[in-house]
Amino acid sequence: MIEQIKPMDIEKRSFEIITELLGARQLDPENELVIKRVIHTSADFDYVDNLVFSEHAVAKGIEALRGGCDIVTDTQMAKSGINKTILGKLGGEVHCFMSDADVAAEAKERGITRAIVSMERAAKLRKPCIFAIGNAPTALISLHQQINEGKLHPALVIGVPVGFVNVVESKEMIIESDIPHIVARGRKGGSNVAAAICNAMLYQIMR
Repeated sequence: MIEQIKPMDIEKRSFEIITELLGARQLDPENELVIKRVIHTSADFDYVDNLVFSEHAVAKGIEALRGGCDIVTDTQMAKSGINKTILGKLGGEVHCFMSDADVAAEAKERGITRAIVSMERAAKLRKPCIFAIGNAPTALISLHQQINEGKLHPALVIGVPVGFVNVVESKEMIIESDIPHIVARGRKGGSNVAAAICNAMLYQIMR
């Protein structure tokens, strides 16, 4: 039977259904809204178990966003999905260097991925940043290397690239590090998931 729901109530009803389907499953209150937002975006309840949070990762992300940090993504899709109105009110903006012509040219010249060059560009930003990686495992690998070299100090790394080549390994590198992180363990993820995690934190600030 089709439910008759007003457009403005669809999201609210969706979250009610998610809560109902979780049943007796108890989520960490600090991480609950992030997990439910990712489920809402993906319709995939595996994220209840797949999402790995470092200690107080959500609180650290929210604190950084309140302080006006920027967000760096590895896809235009993730950039499009992040709520830039709220982020702008907090003093932040979203960066994605992947489509820049000079990034593509440098990557080709050096024989490396655009994601690596993009992360190197991001390291030159003067503001604190959250990195939301939804597609390129090489972006995570580059971040890990630059952090170890002391070139980069992210407020938070959201590591949710999707795929098969170096995806699991790159995520485990972040999980095993001291970097504040939210990671989708395994092969699942995507730009929509990266954006959903960012939005879950932004919405908690502006609710």
